[in-house]
Parts: sequence; structure tokens; C-alpha cells
Amino acid sequence: MFEGFEAFQIQTSDPEVQITGKRGGSGSPLLLIHGNPLSHMSWAGVADALAEHFTVVVVDIRGYGHSSKPKGLPDHSNYTFRRMAQDHVEVMNHFGFRQFSVAGHDRGARVAHRMCLDHEAAITKAAFLDILPTEFVWRELGDLDIGLSLYHWSFLSQPLGFPEALLKNNEPLYIRSKLMSQGLGKGGFTEEQIQYYTELCTPENIHGVCEDYRASATLDIQFDREDRLAGKKVTCPVMLLWGQSSHTARHEGGPAKIWAPYASNIAHAEALPCGHYPMQQAPEQTQEAMLAFFREPRNSLS
Repeated sequence: MFEGFEAFQIQTSDPEVQITGKRGGSGSPLLLIHGNPLSHMSWAGVADALAEHFTVVVVDIRGYGHSSKPKGLPDHSNYTFRRMAQDHVEVMNHFGFRQFSVAGHDRGARVAHRMCLDHEAAITKAAFLDILPTEFVWRELGDLDIGLSLYHWSFLSQPLGFPEALLKNNEPLYIRSKLMSQGLGKGGFTEEQIQYYTELCTPENIHGVCEDYRASATLDIQFDREDRLAGKKVTCPVMLLWGQSSHTARHEGGPAKIWAPYASNIAHAEALPCGHYPMQQAPEQTQEAMLAFFREPRNSLS
């Protein structure tokens, strides 16, 4: 795992936040962003192969992993996808990368989506793994299967202190259920991985995760709606990957149709033989799809 990678810790323009991660490989830069309740380690199954062709940078989102976990602001603005996108643009700039490709899974794909909108000139290609647009998901939670599978969206975004108190001392149950059984398309993690993510689930982490979801239910949905109504879309080539047994596959018309109002250049869309965690459940297929997409010259995709 991460053979030849070097660990880093980089101070962002937010004085309370340092971003940790690893960097390895050579070639054009590729940023990888994880989801909830994970860390950069979720990319371990594919990062080494990608590093044979790219300079790969894997990061822990603020509030997650070993990155800083600041106390949330009253308006949750320091946990928006906009603020997280800024964090990681600054990380890439620190390494001298003014333009780069990005791939994100779950929450990380939402950060990548916002990055494509707010930093359009910086992003050459983007891959969104097993997500639908944030604004769309909030509207769709009334569907029984989707609402039950994504129960944590509503739970974690409840007012300050409530989900934090209920999760305290229940971290092992929460992490095991979240990764292995609760919702569509779960599973694929080893006991060692479950233990690792349970150890990361500190009170500070739980608060950061809750602030992430509170921001999603307020400012993030507002930002996405404003951009959609203004006709602003992701313009770089986009690859959509999703698990054929995940909640993402349950929507009529499929992810490509749903993403069309949000992205103008969907270059590749593919269902993988997995659930919500493609890097754990279908690493070879995920790796192959990412290599094919990111190695293809941009002009041939447009």
C-alpha cells in the first residue's frame, strides 16, 4: 500500500486547518479524495497502480482522518464543500500543481464537484464515484429505499450536540454498521479496516462529520441551487462510476441522465460490479476505468 509515497501535512489558508495525506508516483497530477466515514486509506487498493502513471496526491478531508478537525462555525461555513475544495486546491498548489485531475468518492466526489465549479481553470478532468448531485439527493430522500439507505444524511445534520451525543460510546457499532450493513451496497471491508476506521472515530471526528452534513443541508444545497439556476455546469470531461447494487443505481434514467443538468461534458459513465465502495469491492475494475479515463488525452474526450 502506497509504496514509495511520502506523507505530508500542509497548512491551509484557514489557520485552524492542516491537511494530511500522501504523495507518490510521477507524471501529470491526480488528486484523490475519500468519502465518509473513511480517510485517504480508502484509496490503498488502487493508488499504487495509478502512481505508475501519475503523480498521485491522496488527502484526508478536514474533519476526517488525521487532518485538522476545527469546531464548526454557527453557519457551518468552515465545513462546506466550497471550503474543503479550497483546502485541496491549496494542497495541490503547494506542490506546484496549478492544473490537475481529481477523483472523489462519496463526500470526496462532492468536494470534487464543487472544486470543478469554483476552480474551473484548475481542473482538467474529474471522476465522481458513486454519487448523485447533492441538491438532487436531498430532494430524493423521500423515496423509501433511498431514504432508508441514506438515513445518516438527516441524522448527522441534526442540530449541534444531538447526533454527537448519540454516537458517543457507540462508535464500534456505528462504523461497522455504516461500512458493512446499513444501507444498499455495503460491505467489502476487512476486520483490520473496520478497526482502523473505528479508531479514527474520535469525538472530534464525529463533530467534524456532523458539521460536514450540516453544511450540506444548508449552505451546500444553496450553492448548488444557485449554480444550477444560473446555468453553471462542470465543463471539464467527467467520468461517472457507480456500483450496480448501490443506492446510486436505483434512480430512473441512471446517473448520467441525472448529472446532465450539472455537467456539460460527461465523457464516460459506467456501472461497476459492486455496491457503494468500488475501491474495496471492485478494485481492479475501478483501477482500470480510472487509468483509461485519466490517461486519455483531454482533446479526445471533449
